[in-house]
Amino acid sequence: MIAEDADAYAGTAGPAGAAPRPRPRRLLRAVRLRRGLRAAVRLLPTPAGTPFTFCYGLVLAATAVYTDLGDQATVGRLLRESSTDAAHLTDQPLLVLLASALWVAGGFWSLYAPGFVLVVTALERRVGAARTAGVFLLGHVLATLATELPVAGAVAAGRLPEAALHRLDYGISFGLMACVGALSGLLRRPWDRAVAGLAAAVCARDLWELADPLASWGHPIALLIGIGCRPLLRDTGEKRGKGGKGGAREAAEVAVPAPRASDEDAASTTAAR
Repeated sequence: MIAEDADAYAGTAGPAGAAPRPRPRRLLRAVRLRRGLRAAVRLLPTPAGTPFTFCYGLVLAATAVYTDLGDQATVGRLLRESSTDAAHLTDQPLLVLLASALWVAGGFWSLYAPGFVLVVTALERRVGAARTAGVFLLGHVLATLATELPVAGAVAAGRLPEAALHRLDYGISFGLMACVGALSGLLRRPWDRAVAGLAAAVCARDLWELADPLASWGHPIALLIGIGCRPLLRDTGEKRGKGGKGGAREAAEVAVPAPRASDEDAASTTAAR
């Protein structure tokens, strides 16, 4: 029994009568587990930490569930009325640009849903809610206009049929791709290159397949828009990165005045006594 107790608390001997401390291995496991949980939590949006992603994500989750479970005739009508096709952009541009961003293409089980949570949460934690919303909205609007306005011009020139003016177009993919482009410039290596490479591969696949020409061209346009936003976001990301415990510790060290020579002499004299 004595040998077992000695093995259980080897290397953690303390004063007589003091409670035994846990072994270093258990302590290390607990620290690693705590760090892992904190890292996992930071991947998810929270009302206080990422209000834009959290609130917008709830809206997207509600519309995605309704897309899958609601009356399909009503869902189809709402999607058509929210479509950013060339005809709607001519009649009511602001309404459809906002309404089209309330739906997730593919419903609740679409890959855009986890992509939105991970990417937009990570971006918002680095640059804040306002700038994240700005990047998302800029990518969504500009990429939509860049793909739909040429369609209207082609129809007016007689190169496309009039039915192309009423093509169904909705979703968050353009805004999400813009956030990917912005986020890739704020990550550390090798994550920055990995995210940028993955986004470039997705865009290249879309352009190669051309299953949906407007979306296939809109994704790389949105990615470039997000990359173009990097200079406006980098300063904010660096400031937030320095605002943690390390930055506070450095500030505290700078704030403490250096002792004068007389104070040092007095302290040494007191210590000698």
